[in-house]
Amino acid sequence: MTGQTEQPYVPTAFPISIKGVVLDPQQRVLLLKNERQEWELPGGKLEGTETPEERVVTEIQEESGWTATAGPLLDAWMYEPIPGRKVFIVTYGCTATDAHRPPIVSHEHKEAGLFHRDEVPGLHMPQGYKDSIARWYELHDCT
Repeated sequence: MTGQTEQPYVPTAFPISIKGVVLDPQQRVLLLKNERQEWELPGGKLEGTETPEERVVTEIQEESGWTATAGPLLDAWMYEPIPGRKVFIVTYGCTATDAHRPPIVSHEHKEAGLFHRDEVPGLHMPQGYKDSIARWYELHDCT
């Protein structure tokens, strides 16, 4: 092509947020209320050299006080929490050995809640989280 200057390729960059779906012994899912008054899964931004599995385990500990292990990848999707700001969300099914204890709310959230499967569809939260929660219940065959 003549007359055109070639621009270097610059890939689109999004923050990557790793989230965990954790159930307690009563098969209730752990959710945290954020500053936008939405329920969300525990998790945080992937940084440095840690793996996504390491990040989700660390975040669950920091945000709830629970000791977790990361299980299978459940989903990956784009979320736009505020107009013009996109985040790539990756969710894992997780197991917490001490989920029989009430979660401890960190400074990052306003509230922690434990919700039964049939309560999740009516909650104010992104559909992607609801889909990930439903997938983890399906894998556990919880009723």
